[in-house]
Amino acid sequence: MTDMSHHNFRTPDSSGEGEAEPPQRNALRDRIRRGGAAPASQDARPVAAAPTASTAVPERARYQPEAPRPAAIRQTAPPPPTAPDRRAPEPELRRPAPVRPASEHVRDTPAHGDATRSRPAAAHPRQADPKEVGQAERRGGGSGGEGEGVDNAVLPIGEVLEIAGSGSRIAIDLKRLNECMLDQDPSIAMAGQVGSQIKIRVGDGWLLANVRNQKQDRHISGSVVANIDFLGEGAEERLTGKLHGFKRGVTRYPVPGAKIFPATTQDLKQVYASDGRSSVSIGRVYPTKDIRAGLYIDAMLGKHFALLGSTGTGKSTSAALILHRICEAAPEGHIVMIDPHGEYAAAFRHTGVILDVSNLQMPYWLMNFEEHCEVLLTSAGNERQVDADILARCLLHARGKSRLAEQMGKITVDSPIPYLLSDLSTALQDAMGRLDKATNSAPYMRIKNKLDEIKSDPRYQFMFSGMLVADTMADFICKIFRMPGGGKPISIIDVSGVPSDITATVVAVLSRLVFDFAIWGREEKTRPVLLVCEEAHRYVPNEKNADGSSVGRVLSRIAKEGRKYGISLGLITQRPSDLAEGVLSQCGTIIAMRLNNDRDQAFVKAAMPEGARGFLDAIPALRNRECIICGEGVTIPIRVRFDTLEESKRPASDDPSFVELWNSSGGEEEAVQRVVQRWRSQG
Repeated sequence: MTDMSHHNFRTPDSSGEGEAEPPQRNALRDRIRRGGAAPASQDARPVAAAPTASTAVPERARYQPEAPRPAAIRQTAPPPPTAPDRRAPEPELRRPAPVRPASEHVRDTPAHGDATRSRPAAAHPRQADPKEVGQAERRGGGSGGEGEGVDNAVLPIGEVLEIAGSGSRIAIDLKRLNECMLDQDPSIAMAGQVGSQIKIRVGDGWLLANVRNQKQDRHISGSVVANIDFLGEGAEERLTGKLHGFKRGVTRYPVPGAKIFPATTQDLKQVYASDGRSSVSIGRVYPTKDIRAGLYIDAMLGKHFALLGSTGTGKSTSAALILHRICEAAPEGHIVMIDPHGEYAAAFRHTGVILDVSNLQMPYWLMNFEEHCEVLLTSAGNERQVDADILARCLLHARGKSRLAEQMGKITVDSPIPYLLSDLSTALQDAMGRLDKATNSAPYMRIKNKLDEIKSDPRYQFMFSGMLVADTMADFICKIFRMPGGGKPISIIDVSGVPSDITATVVAVLSRLVFDFAIWGREEKTRPVLLVCEEAHRYVPNEKNADGSSVGRVLSRIAKEGRKYGISLGLITQRPSDLAEGVLSQCGTIIAMRLNNDRDQAFVKAAMPEGARGFLDAIPALRNRECIICGEGVTIPIRVRFDTLEESKRPASDDPSFVELWNSSGGEEEAVQRVVQRWRSQG
C-alpha cells in the first residue's frame, strides 16, 4: 500500500491548474477501504457536469495548450491585471461548440480524462467493451450498476505482502471480510477465514491458496495479517474470468502487492472436479453444499493410506464407508481386513466373507521359524537363544519327514511345508535323550510342555488342530485373498476370539502371507491386494512400546516395499503417536478426523505435507464424521463431511444409550447364564 511518508510521495499543488495531474491514489487500498468497486477511471477527482451545446467550450480551446507568442508581440501585449480575475467569463464571449455525435466525442476523449473536463450527455448509453469489463474485473470492479448488489467475487479482499517458496503473508481488509460473510455463496462467505481458499492473480491465471492463520495488524486499523499455503494454479476463462484447468503445484509466483480475491463455489468445482481418473465419492466438500468429495482409488491405494481419529468421532463408520465405495467400484477386488473387535462383520455380511475362530482354519505349519518361536518359546535372555537353536533343529527335522519335502528335495526351517505336531514332539523327545546334547534337559522340556499345552487348549484349535495337517495352503490363500471374489471382494478376519498371547502372531502370519504371495507371484499377472489393519498401533508400535514381535517388522516392510509388489496398506488407529515413526510417513494419503490429544496432533502435523498445515490446525475443531484429507488421493487438501451410511452397512460400533437401557429390565439372569457358559467353553 502507498505510504504517504515516503520520500517520493508528492502532494498535488492546486494552484497550478495547467500543470501535470497530481499522482493517483492507491486504487487497491481505496477499494479495500470503501469495500466497493472502483470506477472505470482511476482518477479520484469528481467529474464536472456535462455542458450544454450553447455553453460548451470548443474542443480545440479546451484540449490544446496555448502556443507561445513571439517576443515582439509579448512586448506590445498589455500588462496583466494586478489581481487575477477568477470570475467566469462573460457569456457573450463564449463561442458555441459544434454539436457532434456522442460516439465521435467519446472517441476523441482520452482513456484517463482530466477531472476538469466534462463529458457531453449522450443520447443513448454507451455499450461496454468486453475488454474494458475484463480490465474492470481484474481491478476488482463489479459489473453491476446502481441499485444492484455488490459482487464479492470480483472485488478484492486484500493484497500480498510477502512471498516464500511454499506460502506467503497477506493483508486482508476487515470490512471486506465482514461483507463477504453475508454472501449467499458459502465459499465466498468463508473467504479469508482460517481453512478457507483464496485466489491470487498471476499473469493470465489464478493461484489458489489456503489460509493458515490470522492475526490483527497492529500498524493499520481494520487490517488482518494472515499466512497462506499455496495449493495449485489454473488458467482463467477469458469471458467469465473463472478458474479452470486446475493443477497441483506452483510454477509462477505472485509479487508483493498482488490482489487477493475470494474463491467461489464455481472455482472450487473446477478444482475438485475429477480429472478422469477412477474415483469414489465419499461426501461433500466443506463449506460447500453441492460439491462432491472424491478419492482417487489408484493414487490412494498405490501409496498406502491412514485413517486417524479419536474414539467416538465416527472413525469405524467412515472406514466402512470408504471400503464399501471401493467394493462397489471394484467388485472383483482383493481386500483383507484385520478386525480386532469384531465390529465390521455386521457391515460386510452381504458384501464380504466373515472369518473368525469358528471357520478360519489357519494351518499352524504356515508359520515361519520366527513365528514358531513367538508361540512355543517362553524363556528370555540367553536361555531363549538356547531354546531357539533346539527348536530350529527339531522343526527342520519334522518338516523333512513330510512327503512333500521329499519331493522338493531341499527345504529350510521357514518353508511352508506341512508337518505333524506329533513329529515335532517326537523330535524334541529324541534330542533330549541324546547323550551328546550340549545342555541339560530343561530347554527341551520347556518347549515340549508348551507344545502339549497348545495342543490340548480348545482356544487354539482354529490353528493347532490335528485336522489341519493336510496341504491346504492354496485353498487357504484363495479364501483369504478372495481369489476369485465372486462379487464379495473383502474378507473380514475377526481376531477378537483369538487368545491374546498369539493374536499378534496370527496377524503376522496373515500379513506375511500377503507380502510373500506378492513377491513369489511377480512372474504372474499382477493381482493387487489391500491389507487394512484396524487398531494399527497395537501391531506397529513405536520404539517406546515395541515388544520385538514379528508383526511390526512385517507391516513396516509392507509400508516401505509393498508398493513395488502391488500391496496396499491401510492403517486405522486412534493413537497415531503410538505408531512406528516410519510407518505413517509412508502413507501417501492421510485422512485425519478429530484428534483430542496434543501428541497425536503434533505427530500427524509432522507427517503432513507443508501445504496442508492450515487444514491441520482445524483438526481439534472438526465435528463427528468430518475429516481433513490430504495427499495423493485428492487434488488438494480438503475438509470433507462424510456421507451418511445405510444402517445395514454400518459396523457394530455405536455407543449404547445408558438411559434407555437402564430403564428396562427382564431376562438378566438367563443372559448371565448364557454368558458364563460361553465364557467357560471359550467359544
